Amino acid sequence: MQPSDTDPETERVHLALLRAAPPGRRLKLALSLSQSVIALSRSGLARRAPGADEREIGLRFVASHYGHALAEGVRSELARRPR
Repeated sequence: MQPSDTDPETERVHLALLRAAPPGRRLKLALSLSQSVIALSRSGLARRAPGADEREIGLRFVASHYGHALAEGVRSELARRPR
């Protein structure tokens, strides 16, 4: 069990509700959580690089989550394309 700041009974009820939810609802929740995490990550990257444009923030996101080699490959590919 992971450390949590949630009351054990509240966590138990929450997990029971998640387990009882239909697959479509569970998928929507997972996608929403993923979208929120990505947005928070990109927001943090933008705060640390105030002058960076969306493309640069995207490249920093790729480097942070998938590695610098992939980010450099994407950067090279984007450099070949007209903006």
